[in-house]
Amino acid sequence: MTDNQPAITEEQISKAKLVWDFHQMHHDVGPVDVAIGLGSHDLGVAAFSAELYRAGLFPTLVFTGGNSPTTAKVFPRGEAVHFREHALALGVPDGAILVEPNAGNTGQNITLSRDVLASAGITPKSVLLVSKPYMERRSFATARKLWPQVEVTCASEPMEFDDYLKSIGDEKLVIDMLVGDLQRVIEYPKLGFAIEQHVPEDVHAAYESLIRAGFTSRLIAS
Repeated sequence: MTDNQPAITEEQISKAKLVWDFHQMHHDVGPVDVAIGLGSHDLGVAAFSAELYRAGLFPTLVFTGGNSPTTAKVFPRGEAVHFREHALALGVPDGAILVEPNAGNTGQNITLSRDVLASAGITPKSVLLVSKPYMERRSFATARKLWPQVEVTCASEPMEFDDYLKSIGDEKLVIDMLVGDLQRVIEYPKLGFAIEQHVPEDVHAAYESLIRAGFTSRLIAS
């Protein structure tokens, strides 16, 4: 938080937590054919993917993601490349990992990962998407639209909202991202990018309130 930025109130934190909870799908995670770790600024995706691999939940793990303005400085060789290296360091064998290094958005994460798997001779029936905690719902909606042939389960590193805020260290940025992802959940079905999902009234009210309060840096232009 900068010196000229108003302090974030407890009410705003409470509203953000409501949005955070909605973003998570609360799926039961079991064995699947393939897992896909969605690239981001957060190495927790790679670490949790590695943990699930070591638990024996899948034989093949795809890391997907190129670079974005958010991640270029953190992962200069691309998100998927750095995620792979992190997973290798955590004990995932090289032969279990496929890398998709070009995706620039969630839709491309799905479609290009599907292509990489096909090139490896793998046609999964069930896929586990591993993402940031607040991106579960959007990744689910995207995959159901673009890859309807597979059964989709979502997972993310198990963290409470307060712990995630501390891990990122920037409350406003996190709330901006929560608001931006919910906007995409609402708007992307109209553009054909995702399936439509019901947003409960209290979640939508919290979202609108946070926009009025200025948590808007991750909104897409209307």
